[in-house]
Amino acid sequence: MSRIQITRNSFLADRQGNKFADVVNDREQPFDAVLKFFSDVDRQRRMEESETHHDRAPLAGVVRELEAQPEINQFLAGVHVKRTTRLRQAIGVIVRMIMERRGWQKTGKKGSLGVRAATSEETPKHNSGGLAFWFVRAERYERTDGKRFLTVQERCLEFPATVARKRSSKGRKRVTERTA
Repeated sequence: MSRIQITRNSFLADRQGNKFADVVNDREQPFDAVLKFFSDVDRQRRMEESETHHDRAPLAGVVRELEAQPEINQFLAGVHVKRTTRLRQAIGVIVRMIMERRGWQKTGKKGSLGVRAATSEETPKHNSGGLAFWFVRAERYERTDGKRFLTVQERCLEFPATVARKRSSKGRKRVTERTA
C-alpha cells in the first residue's frame, strides 16, 4: 500500500484534528517531528501488522521508536501535564487518520500499552511497566472490508477436536482429548 501523508493542513481539516490547533500552533511542541515520524511507509505497515498479526493497537507497532525520537521524548518528559496530554491525544488522531485511509475503522476498544507509575506534580506522567513509557492505552482497529485472521478462541470453536485440560486427583493438569 502507498504511503499516507498527513500534513498540518490535512490534520486541521480533520473532524478531530481541528480541535488540536493549540498543539499544531505551539512552536515548542514537536508536532512536525510527529508528522514526519508517521509519514514513513514502513512505520505505517508496522502499525497495520500490529493489529493484523500481533492483536495489538497500531500504536504498539511503533511506540518504542516514537518515544525514542529525542525531540518527542524530551517534550513528553516535561512536567507540563496538559500540554503533553494534548500531544499524546493528537498522536492518536494521526494514527486514526492513517489507519482509516489504509482501510481500517475504530473498534471503540482500547489496547493497553503500559502501566502508569505513581507520580507527583513535580514529575511527568510515565509508565512503570508495559510496552510504552509515555502512552497508557491506544485505540484498536478492524478492517472495513471485514477480512481478518481468526482469534485462537474462534479457531478452537471451528476445530473438530480440541484438547481439554483436566486436573488429576493429585492436582496436576493432564491432557485429555475431547471431540466436538
